[in-house]
Amino acid sequence: MVERQLRRRGIYDERVLQAMAEVPRERFVPEDQRRRAYRDGALRIGEGQTISQPWIVACMAQLLELRGDETVLEVGTGSGYGAAVLSRLCAEVVTIERFESLAAGARASLAEIGYDNVEVRVGDGARGAPDRAPFDGILVAAAPHAVPPTLLEQLAPGGRMIVPLGPEGRQELMRITRKEAGYHRERLGAVAFVPLIQGPV
Repeated sequence: MVERQLRRRGIYDERVLQAMAEVPRERFVPEDQRRRAYRDGALRIGEGQTISQPWIVACMAQLLELRGDETVLEVGTGSGYGAAVLSRLCAEVVTIERFESLAAGARASLAEIGYDNVEVRVGDGARGAPDRAPFDGILVAAAPHAVPPTLLEQLAPGGRMIVPLGPEGRQELMRITRKEAGYHRERLGAVAFVPLIQGPV
């Protein structure tokens, strides 16, 4: 996976490649999907949600440009795989999942492996985690139509947010960096994510 799906397709951050090699992806997919865990594609995990293909997980992590001492917010825990990868790249991860069943599964998988620098919460991811803000990085693993203002407010100066934007079929990956003069936005190409569901849980 690392050589064929990642390095050959532009993933160059050695820390990201090491994290992708280290985290056992099969532990974060349903048992009946485990033989397909490392295929180059997304997999269904229940509640209408998916675990992203390995390349997109690595790409988004690389775009955060993490050094190891940061606190990162992830919106859309899903199976916990993305949070597990991030946990190898930064000091702490706070991850928010809307569905209790997925959050419980993610907590269990992370605990079984011994990744203890991840806090899994249940809630509306668009509201972030103001009690833990500001965040050096924010990774949104579902697509809103527009960037939730609350998440922008929780981004630390110099911090980066990676977020897919737009309706199904017309989504674009964005990197937003908080600068002294405002927010710098970069368009990074077409992607396909489940929609970000907002509102009371």
